[in-house]
Amino acid sequence: MESGMPLTGGQRALIRESWRRVSSSPEQHGLVLFTRLFDLDPDLLPLFQYNCKQFASPQECLSAPEFLDHIRKVMLVIDAAVSHLENLSCLEEYLCNLGKKHQAVGVKTESFSTVGESLLYMLEKCLGTAFSPEVQEAWSKLYSAVVKAMQRGWDTHPEGD
Repeated sequence: MESGMPLTGGQRALIRESWRRVSSSPEQHGLVLFTRLFDLDPDLLPLFQYNCKQFASPQECLSAPEFLDHIRKVMLVIDAAVSHLENLSCLEEYLCNLGKKHQAVGVKTESFSTVGESLLYMLEKCLGTAFSPEVQEAWSKLYSAVVKAMQRGWDTHPEGD
C-alpha cells in the first residue's frame, strides 16, 4: 500500500505511542470521533441504519448498541493499521473490501476527509499537549494511506452527485 511518502521510523513510533494512550478506551474515544463527525456533517447520520431504523438525532445513534458495535469495529481497523505500520500492504485487500462495503451503503469518498478531521480531533482531545504537529503529520500520513486503499475498492463507475 503506497502512502505517497512512507512513514519514517520516528513517525511510526509517534503513532504507536499515541495509539497506546487511545486504545485503552476505544469505545470512549470512538464516541468522541463520531460525535465530532456528526457535528461536522450531520447529513452522514442517515447512513447509519440498523434493522431499517432511522435515528432521529446523533445522540440517539451514538447510544444505540448497534452503533457502539460499529465504533468498536472502526477502532479495530485503526488498531490493525497501527499494528501493521511496517507492512501496511498486507491490509490492502481487507481495506479495499472495506471500501466496497462503504460504497454499497452510500458513503461518498468526500466523506473520508471529514472522518480524517474527526480522527485528528479525537486524537487531540485524548492526547492533549502530546498531540504535537509531528504526531498530527504522522497520523495524517497513515490515514491517507488507509483511505487510498479503501478508495481502490470503489467501483470504477463515478459516484453520483
